[in-house]
Amino acid sequence: MARIMIIDDEKIVGDIAKLSLEQEGHEVETFVNSVLALDRIRDLEFDVVVTDLKMKGKDGFEVLRVVKGLYPGTKVIMITAFANLDVAIEAIRGGVHDFFPKPFKMKELKESIKRALDGQPPLKPGGLKPGEFSSF
Repeated sequence: MARIMIIDDEKIVGDIAKLSLEQEGHEVETFVNSVLALDRIRDLEFDVVVTDLKMKGKDGFEVLRVVKGLYPGTKVIMITAFANLDVAIEAIRGGVHDFFPKPFKMKELKESIKRALDGQPPLKPGGLKPGEFSSF
């Protein structure tokens, strides 16, 4: 299947995603430290990278820049508890495939990963409903 990296400073997020995605046959590596994750990315190409936005060390935008600089075909999905319209626009301009505000449903993340792997656009950014950004 696919090689997927999950980067989130909340260990539980990576653990749940890893378990769920490995059950579908994917190879998953998780990191709570973005600097170590970037070192790994420099060594190995991933099909999809799911990254938190706000982390110690390097933030999600730096992860996005490094991944897209090294592997333009790798899909990046960003998740964050600090979502607002400006952040989403910056992420989309940077080449992010999808954007999820926390909390998110694992089912939605898995669907986004599937669509990324299939070369399809996200159904809608982060599973957001029309007008949802206005509530941030």
